[in-house]
Amino acid sequence: MSRRLPSFLLGVALAAASFAASALPAADCPSESFGAGVTLAETTPVASLLGQPEQYLDRPVAVEGEVTEVCAKAGCWLEIAAAEGGARIRVKVRDGEIVFPQWARGKAAVAQGTLEKLELTREQYVQQAEHEAHEQGRDFDAATVAGEGPFVVHRIRGTGARICR
Repeated sequence: MSRRLPSFLLGVALAAASFAASALPAADCPSESFGAGVTLAETTPVASLLGQPEQYLDRPVAVEGEVTEVCAKAGCWLEIAAAEGGARIRVKVRDGEIVFPQWARGKAAVAQGTLEKLELTREQYVQQAEHEAHEQGRDFDAATVAGEGPFVVHRIRGTGARICR
């Protein structure tokens, strides 16, 4: 049985609504590019990626929204929340490949990469959640993790981003 992860643990939340692709409005703000930047002309709503992930797996996508979290330890991921519905998705890069700045939290951003699917055992999921909590300076109790797994996580393997200043 597949189980979706709580958004506070790995940055993923399902949203029921699906919206059409939109142009990149974050291009209108003074911004800073990271990694390869953003080259796609349109974004895909986070709700669409999470609601129908099989349609987007292993394909380049761009998402936009507000940066809600940034990896406090290495800047190796950021989480983007869509303006509509609050769906959130994690954009993960290899450590040191791109370093997302802490000042990005609360800023509008567009991030690009490839949607990927991770299937985690309970042990892997608990280890990941504990690691993230430690990185972010939060307490973690493994007893709060419901279910035995497998846990399915959809995230973007990031190649670049543009973040408003």
